[in-house]
Amino acid sequence: MLIATQAVAHFELPLRVYIEDTDAGGIVYYINYLKFMERARTELLRSLGFAKTAILDEDLMFVVHSAQINYQLPAKLDELLSVSASIVEMRRSWLNFKQIISRDGAVVCSANVKVACVSRQAMRPRAMPAAVQTEIRNLMTQSMENN
Repeated sequence: MLIATQAVAHFELPLRVYIEDTDAGGIVYYINYLKFMERARTELLRSLGFAKTAILDEDLMFVVHSAQINYQLPAKLDELLSVSASIVEMRRSWLNFKQIISRDGAVVCSANVKVACVSRQAMRPRAMPAAVQTEIRNLMTQSMENN
């Protein structure tokens, strides 16, 4: 579900914890939180009309430049989580996301993730397509006008 709030493009993805996501104790293995966040970022862009395949066809890809993550509560087998992705800053060749994984309103994990747009061939930074920048900017502007 795409939501525009506080001048950010915001997306929420419901996600069930499966056995494959957990360690031997039934707790979500720490690296899998980053996988959950990747899914939410991908779905946010898809909701704006930019599926991964379309981006790849343009000789582009989004790669994680850096991530700062905080684990607050354990998530467990079969729990239903909400994974959010909010674009909080955009430049020509990168996006900053604030991401939160929660359960029943309690924060399980939060992260700041910087994602760079790069050329698939050269693996060098490249400006995001104008259409992507425009869609994100429009959503952020609409959000500011609604607040």
